[in-house]
Formats: sequence, structure tokens, C-alpha cells
Amino acid sequence: MRRDPVVSDNDPVLDALNHALPDLFRAIDLIGVLLNGIIGGRLARTKHFDAVGFAVLAIMSALAGGMLRDVLLQSGPPAALTDPHYLGTALVGAGIAMLWKLDSRPWRIALVIMDGIVLGCWAATGTLKTLQAGFGILPAIMLGVITAVGGGAIRDISAGNIPQVFGGNNLYATPALVSSAIMVLFELRGLGTIGMLFATLVGSSFTVLSHWRGWQLPQVSEWELSFTSSQLRFLLGERSSSAPRLVIHDACPSPGQINNEDLPSSADETSAPSDDSPSA
Repeated sequence: MRRDPVVSDNDPVLDALNHALPDLFRAIDLIGVLLNGIIGGRLARTKHFDAVGFAVLAIMSALAGGMLRDVLLQSGPPAALTDPHYLGTALVGAGIAMLWKLDSRPWRIALVIMDGIVLGCWAATGTLKTLQAGFGILPAIMLGVITAVGGGAIRDISAGNIPQVFGGNNLYATPALVSSAIMVLFELRGLGTIGMLFATLVGSSFTVLSHWRGWQLPQVSEWELSFTSSQLRFLLGERSSSAPRLVIHDACPSPGQINNEDLPSSADETSAPSDDSPSA
């Protein structure tokens, strides 16, 4: 990671921050790999998978998002394959999930908090790598979100479930989107390292708060626009009545257009005076 212009060797505080934050993010990254390996293993336990299923879901959950990002960036082999710590940590998470259920209340609370911290960190990391690779703002935000939630989506699909990020659950993609947008703003100002810290804090806080408050995005069925047939007829009738009408009468109507009411009756013919009769 390059050094930010704001960080100066003359300022010991900023210099220490610049050297300490990469190690902190590295630790958060590996903790996230372990945590998502455990999450993948817990899903494998609910599906009654064997050891292979535990390992596959753990690796998918922990590493698939970052691997997909690196493949799309075409920046060389994915980091998950070049650094042995990633695969090993994911497999350790699978082993932990095989040995313990980890479904107690303290564990669930810790899971939500750590998951939020990791989500914000991964979104910021994916965004920063994309910007440093020379891509624009929108691709950077997209790959930041993919880095954060892509592994979980692939894990759910592999297990035959609907991905949680598709709706009906607590917010995941939205905090990742916010974290990625914040990372873009800081990186454009040359504050990448500080942006990583701030984006991680905001993204993690947003995730934990959404879990605590039960926030969800509205589903399409809740705000769908529809009209009944009577409403459409009323609407069309209002428009047609307000529009001016131009009526054109034919000079010589066809026989099919003549109604019996338009024809004079015999009584009318006898009572009506003729123009040829002499006046009194």
C-alpha cells in the first residue's frame, strides 16, 4: 500500500499511524477469513454435510469474494492462492465449526460484531485495490461490495439457499456500499490509509446497528404500482372528457349508418307542410 501524501516523517503520530494500520488491517483480514470459515462450516452443519462439504463452504465463504475481485482486476494470481495463511485459516474455521456448534447467545453477539468489522474492512480493501489498479469510481464501489458480500452469496448458492444479500434479511450489501463510497472519497483526496480506518468503522457500525434494529430494505411487493381495470377506465375517461373533440358528419351517410329513428314517420310526412303547396 502506498504512503499517503498527508503522512509526513516529521509527524511521529501520523508516521506511527501509517505503519500500524497496515498490520491492523492484516489482522482484521485474517480474523475475517477465520470467522467466515466458521460461518460456512455452521451452514454445512445445518445441511448435514461431510468434511468435504465443511471445507468447501468454509473456503467459499471466506475467500471467494476476494478471489473474484482479483480475477476481475487481472492483477495476477489471487492473494488467497499466493498467501498460504488464507487457505489454512479458512480450513481452521471449518474445523472449529465441525467440533463445536457455536450457537449460544454470546457467540451470536460476537459473530454479529466481528462480521460487521470484517465486512467494512473488506469493502474498503476491495475499493482501494480497484482504485489503485486504475479503474473508475463505479467499478471500485462494485468490486468493494463484491469483496465484502460475494463470498457469502457464493456460499449460499453452493448450499442451495437464496443468498442473504438478495433481501429479506438484515442489511449486508448496503453497509458495504456505504463503506466503499467513503473509501472512494478518502482515496481521491490522497488519504487512503486514514480512509481505510474510517470506512471500516462506519461500515462495521452500520452493520451492527442494522442487526440490532432489524433494518431491512423494502421489498418490491411493498411499493408496487398497479391499476385495476376500473381505475384505468376512470383515468382514461377523465382524459378523454378533458380533451377537445372534433366531430365530422358525413354528407352522404351510408345505409348502414342510418337508424330507423332518423327516418321520418308517415304521420310526420302528412303533417309537415309541403313547399310546393300554395299558401292560404
